[in-house]
Amino acid sequence: MKKRVWINLVMVVLVAGLFFTVSCAKKTVVSDATTIEDQAKAEAAAAAKAQAQAEAERIAQQNLEDQIASEKALKAAKAIAAKKRFENQDIHFEYDSSELSSMAKMVLKEKVAWLKANYSAVVTIEGHCDERGTTEYNLALGERRASIAKSYLINLGIAASRLNTISYGEEQPKDSDKTESAYRKNRRDHFAID
Repeated sequence: MKKRVWINLVMVVLVAGLFFTVSCAKKTVVSDATTIEDQAKAEAAAAAKAQAQAEAERIAQQNLEDQIASEKALKAAKAIAAKKRFENQDIHFEYDSSELSSMAKMVLKEKVAWLKANYSAVVTIEGHCDERGTTEYNLALGERRASIAKSYLINLGIAASRLNTISYGEEQPKDSDKTESAYRKNRRDHFAID
């Protein structure tokens, strides 16, 4: 009888063990399903994060390219403005004079800075006069005015080969009125980039 009790007892333990094993297996299956769902969610989240990061990098790259393009456009606009300023800023002289004023020297120093930054530019200095005086006298005065500006630029380090001179005398007035204000505008050196 003791044998039977032991066999029954072993059988109860085996059945109980089998029962626990089966119930644990079911929990593991549920746990595996949850793990698969969690893994799928994690993979989806990682993919979404990677996509968001790639989009952020694309936007950052586009912003950088836009900034570079904007800076290039600004630099080009500044270069064009500086060139126009160079060409449109004349120096002026007193009546019957080819002497450089302090204002003219300041303008010429600005022109030197531009010429040094644009080392391949060649410039023609055009000497002009007002209409008073003979044609021959005004042509000679215009030549002296252009030459004095050229000499000043050369002394500040600009190569003579980059500077040409021409005199128009009274032939190309900036203002054709016959007033002192118009005469002042016409007594000038103009700088044309070749």
